[in-house]
Amino acid sequence: VNGAAVILDRARQIADDVLFPAAMAVDAADRVPAAHLDLLAVAGLYGLAGPREHGGLGADPVTSWGVIETLAGGCLATAFVWLQHQGVVRAVAAAPPGDLAAKWLEPLCRGERRAGVALGGTLPDPALRATAVRGGYRLDGFSPWVTGWELIDVLHVAARDPDDNIVLALLDAEPGPALGAEALPMVAVNASRTVRLRFDGQFVAGGRVTGVVPYPEWRAADALRLRTNGSLALGVASRCCRLIGPSPLDQELTAGRAALDSAGSAAAPAGAGALPAARAGAAEFAARASAALVAASGSRGILAGEHPQRLAREALFLLVFASRPAIKERLLARLTGR
Repeated sequence: VNGAAVILDRARQIADDVLFPAAMAVDAADRVPAAHLDLLAVAGLYGLAGPREHGGLGADPVTSWGVIETLAGGCLATAFVWLQHQGVVRAVAAAPPGDLAAKWLEPLCRGERRAGVALGGTLPDPALRATAVRGGYRLDGFSPWVTGWELIDVLHVAARDPDDNIVLALLDAEPGPALGAEALPMVAVNASRTVRLRFDGQFVAGGRVTGVVPYPEWRAADALRLRTNGSLALGVASRCCRLIGPSPLDQELTAGRAALDSAGSAAAPAGAGALPAARAGAAEFAARASAALVAASGSRGILAGEHPQRLAREALFLLVFASRPAIKERLLARLTGR
């Protein structure tokens, strides 16, 4: 039985019994332990929203958001690597029927093949270009934010073609003369193996294409995807609240979750700005909750081996991760009072 309560309980057990106790060690490591990702695969969480007929759990959006929040509160670096995979599962499941889904969907849902994303072509000024060639596409440029390098098997690449379409395709995550990685040292989640990828005439076969989408259509759909990433901030904030103990922050956490859920629902009016505002609110709350945890912990909280300073750095990271101009504008308004 894969009901929502069962799925969430499974995630909570992993987060509290395995991920959180190891979070400080992972924070100091150069990569997320393979055992953590293997555990998520065994629990079925790599196929969280994947179709049940292909080995997924078929979780609804609210359940998926809850799992993301829970895992992020255990170990953000682990959750960050795993989260990239979820959109790839959905993309392959939505691809036109054919050999691609038949070959890839079940291994992705089982976590036997693990995926990341390279979205350089979706930037307003596209950094990654796709040129049609015989048998597929040539990719040139770079993708500035690719997570899970050396922890994943395949990349879901988004590149822009000359007709302003987003070409989406699966590419083996293997370095070579046409595909090189540059590490991005960060103040938090450094174990996520986040890199800048360079594409220099990299070929991807046409049979690996999951879709070709006009850029305006991609941008409209992107607004609806903003809810998912907000769960990372809620996860960090939730862990801070638990470590502080009962306080008025608990009610703020509940309200922030409700605001994100409401703004991210299908019923939310398009273009109303509710989702960017809710995302900004979640990020600001995580920063404030982590600051409260450091203050409550006293001088111990800033020692390198302690959770408060780690969570504060993670909250800092989430002020900019997966942001958009509308989110940044609202976040600065909250932080500066303007």
